Amino acid sequence: MSDRATDGATGPTAPDLLRVRDLSTRFFTEEGQVNAVESVSFDVRDGEILGIVGESGSGKSVTALSLIDLVESPGEVTSGEVWYRNESLADEFGDAADGEFVDLQQLPPRVRRSLRGPSFSMIFQDPMSSFNPSITVGEQIAEAVEVQRRASANPRSTRSRTQGYGLGKFLLDGIVPNRDYTDPESHERAVELLDQVGIPDPEQRADEYPHQFSGGMLQRAMIAQALAGEPDVLIADEPTTALDVTIQAQILNLLRDLQEERNMSIVMITHDLGVIARMCDRVCVMYAGEVVERGTLADVFDRPTHPYTEGLLGSIPDLDDPAPRLQPIEGNVPSLLDEEMGDRCYFADRCPKAMRECLDHPPEFDADGSDEHRARCVLADHDYDPSEALPEDYFEADQPAETDRPGTTDADRRTEEVQNDD
Repeated sequence: MSDRATDGATGPTAPDLLRVRDLSTRFFTEEGQVNAVESVSFDVRDGEILGIVGESGSGKSVTALSLIDLVESPGEVTSGEVWYRNESLADEFGDAADGEFVDLQQLPPRVRRSLRGPSFSMIFQDPMSSFNPSITVGEQIAEAVEVQRRASANPRSTRSRTQGYGLGKFLLDGIVPNRDYTDPESHERAVELLDQVGIPDPEQRADEYPHQFSGGMLQRAMIAQALAGEPDVLIADEPTTALDVTIQAQILNLLRDLQEERNMSIVMITHDLGVIARMCDRVCVMYAGEVVERGTLADVFDRPTHPYTEGLLGSIPDLDDPAPRLQPIEGNVPSLLDEEMGDRCYFADRCPKAMRECLDHPPEFDADGSDEHRARCVLADHDYDPSEALPEDYFEADQPAETDRPGTTDADRRTEEVQNDD
């Protein structure tokens, strides 16, 4: 267990900065409707690191993109609320406000766009594909700084804290077509950011192109770019993907140091439970677009309730006792096509404790542990009952019809067929 598990001063006692309620995102494709995110709810608190973990395809990244309005067509946020604590926005958009919180989904698109940078920023999975290969790294970071400087010409307090771009420079940029987009102050700030994220010789490296950076250094440059607007919430989407173990540790240490120094809130998206244990205060476990379990780090790691969470933990090697074999989760992540999902527990076909009532979609129950430990599983409400267990072959290709339940005989099915024919 990491130090984050025992340090409760940040998580439970801090006020909420972000409240996500029943957020759903759909992709309308030629194959059908894909339910990528299904009624997801969680909170992000001041100065905490919230982890979102799950297998590939569980909806983690789409959830992050939905928060900051970056879901592209044919995707669409179809329902839900994202409440952001911002008193000035709440005063300006009273119809979308509840106290000092404002629902981002009710704000005009231009306002939501303006919050990217000063309020929300994101570290994407692959920095090599996120940087323009034909522009120097320093120039691209300086552009991110400049965007925030220019936004500050509008006096809205939700804009960047980086000041200096006023009406005079705005008019000059419109009159002089060959004038550089970024000014010297933005370049200086870009160099400062590169220095802050630990890149050696930042002035020299600022003039280099992305292909001249190693993977770890490019990831640091991506973090520098994300910090250009001094965001309240930093979303880190698999920030250590494709990096060797040593560089991973350096990036994670850097993120923690920056979070503590700036008192940022971080949403850490990963499939690696080791990263979660090392970095996070609280955890959301996602499966098939849903949050199936959430709670403090101790809740999820020491008292897991959902069998999927238990399966993830069972697949981690034990360094203290490497002899036992790992216990992989049988089966595959289900299709998220609406017509194929059904209305049941989506993990039931892979669950070793699936019961008859799992054929109905379970609500979220309180689980043992802290007051905020929740699980979308009937086992959080009562113990496993072997007499109610589903047969092992229940979900195979020739599974019984949806109307069937365990214990249905061939005679019962023939009677139903006759009745249907009539």
